[in-house]
Amino acid sequence: MGEENRVSENLQAAAAERCASVIGLAQELIRLPSRGGIDDYGPVLRVLEGWLTDRALPHRRLYDEVGALVGLLVEIVGGRPGRWWALDACMDTAPFGDEGAWSFSPTAGDVVDGWLRGRGAADSKLAASMFCHIAADLHPRAAGLHGGLAVLLDVDEHTGGFGGARAYLDDPAAARPAGVMIGYPGLKEVVAGGRGLWRAVIAVHAPSGHSGASRTVVGAISRAAHLVRLLDAACLPGVEAGSGFPLPPKLSVTSFHGGQGFSVTPDRCELNVDIRTTPAFDAHDAETLVCTAVAELDATLPTPLPTRITPVASWPPFRLAADEQPAAALLRAAVTEGLTVRAKTAGPSNIGNLLAGEGIPATAGFGPAYEGLHGIDERARLAELPQVYAVYHRAVLDLLHAG
Repeated sequence: MGEENRVSENLQAAAAERCASVIGLAQELIRLPSRGGIDDYGPVLRVLEGWLTDRALPHRRLYDEVGALVGLLVEIVGGRPGRWWALDACMDTAPFGDEGAWSFSPTAGDVVDGWLRGRGAADSKLAASMFCHIAADLHPRAAGLHGGLAVLLDVDEHTGGFGGARAYLDDPAAARPAGVMIGYPGLKEVVAGGRGLWRAVIAVHAPSGHSGASRTVVGAISRAAHLVRLLDAACLPGVEAGSGFPLPPKLSVTSFHGGQGFSVTPDRCELNVDIRTTPAFDAHDAETLVCTAVAELDATLPTPLPTRITPVASWPPFRLAADEQPAAALLRAAVTEGLTVRAKTAGPSNIGNLLAGEGIPATAGFGPAYEGLHGIDERARLAELPQVYAVYHRAVLDLLHAG
């Protein structure tokens, strides 16, 4: 116990010393806009490349199948055989939204009253800085570690493409990780699960006509509205007792487009359907539900062209047991550092679902407290940053010492 206490004290002291540098790098990153699908990612990645090069940390760029830059990968190779583990933080961010509604600049990158302010402070440039510093801490002692540590810095996350993660997993030169810890924020919980999703675009057809014609025309918009009512009325199961998965499935119609002007009833209307899935209601069940509703629409309001369903995405749900790595290491390290945390299954899907589809267990959130995530006045609280840093550092060490 005495040795463990000394290790804990050393980690806490090292974390406290590191935090000024962690915050400084995060500030540089926040001041460079990197909104997903909007900004050039080169400037923010060059800052990281410069920081890593100055510390002789091995790193390389990741590109997608068309040659677009989608991230950086840092690789710390251990001197002993064992499994690889990964830390992941996205470097692209949500859009700013209405900048006039912010009380400070979205690229402020300053610290006010103990809060780091600006887009990416919470999600997830502070985590990216922290993970780079942990890699720098481990690099000099890599010879004594089993396996290795990868740090993935993804710049195609907020687009939903997850290009950095895909490029990492597809890279034949990269060791496949046994598990991943993703640096989404939130101090009270280790996110160890999430609902999956099934998404589709549905094209509803009808004969077009003049809105003033004497003949009654049931246009595509009216047919699509009927389909929305069928989908909204669909019966989805609740939480399955004894399954261990605490959330029910959910269906949402998230987009509805069709028509133009006033004088024509359109011949086509498209809607987007998003269904959050669970182990008891999976992608097959979601597709079956939508197909059943579409069949009822076409039988009740028939037209020459059938309604068309085009699936666009499907990710499985996931949930790690409390004793399953890397959740176990992260939960144990949090308790050791004096934090009260619980394992949580998230409602929204995340990059952990992509990893689950690849058979890779992941945690998808633990970090500083935050406000304004994806909204206005995003900021991250710095008071607990030394503890958060020590938690991740301890968890990584435990995994790399276990082999």
